[in-house]
Amino acid sequence: MHTETIRISFADDLYLAADVAGPRGAPTVVLGHGGGQTRHSWDKCEEQLASAGYYAINYDLRGHGDSDWSPDGDYGIETRARDLIAVAEQGSKPVALVGASLGGMTALAAASLGFDVAALVLVDIVPKMSPTGVAKIRGFMMAHGDGFASYEEAADAISEYYPDRPRPKDLSGLAKNLRHHPDGRYRWHWDQRMMTDTRADPKHMLDLLDAADWTDRVPTLLVRGMKSDIVTDDGVADLKRRIPALEIADIRGAGHMVAGDRNDDFNAAVIEFLSRVMPAGK
Repeated sequence: MHTETIRISFADDLYLAADVAGPRGAPTVVLGHGGGQTRHSWDKCEEQLASAGYYAINYDLRGHGDSDWSPDGDYGIETRARDLIAVAEQGSKPVALVGASLGGMTALAAASLGFDVAALVLVDIVPKMSPTGVAKIRGFMMAHGDGFASYEEAADAISEYYPDRPRPKDLSGLAKNLRHHPDGRYRWHWDQRMMTDTRADPKHMLDLLDAADWTDRVPTLLVRGMKSDIVTDDGVADLKRRIPALEIADIRGAGHMVAGDRNDDFNAAVIEFLSRVMPAGK
């Protein structure tokens, strides 16, 4: 599969990095990763979507990976939604948005701000999240501000946060998630200012969703990790009330990082859904 990396420019001299694959002019699927991740968490999904006939756009969110950081520290949900809309406009209609965690909240916001979306896939995210799970993620993302001396130290921190996932023997993949700074330390590929930006308050997402007019007509799938500490039964029930036709795919053995825990099962659920509601041949 041929993948091309592009840079998408914005009026504030900010650039977002994205990988694109698949036939141009085909229905477009935009992939948005979770907070603290990069677009490379979607590499295999992007490849399978392109093979299925979709034009896949897999981008680094503002403040992550190879994308620029906000010069003024603006990481509000509406700012991210406008980013996503601009990214989606690099493809062709119809457009489906697939988002994990922060990427899923961004997709919900884009649809709620009026973007014409044909289908939504939310990966282990609901507007009403478990406070305990959110606190755990925030704690991890705000820790280790001084970085790590080596990949081994970073891998130790990940294993402590997520002990259920086997520690990889080959740590070279961490190069996509860490930056090597002039002081010799390795630091995560994200801007920690996003963790204190009050414009990113998830309660604002509920207001946007309550005022939205798409919830009864856009096919929406929630892919839930059954070991998730973010999505609870109450959160699922709340989203179901807001999106009555919501479909749910439960991925057993997966936690919040569904695509990383059970990648093949996850990809199969997403492609099966999209093939029904937004076929690649149309």
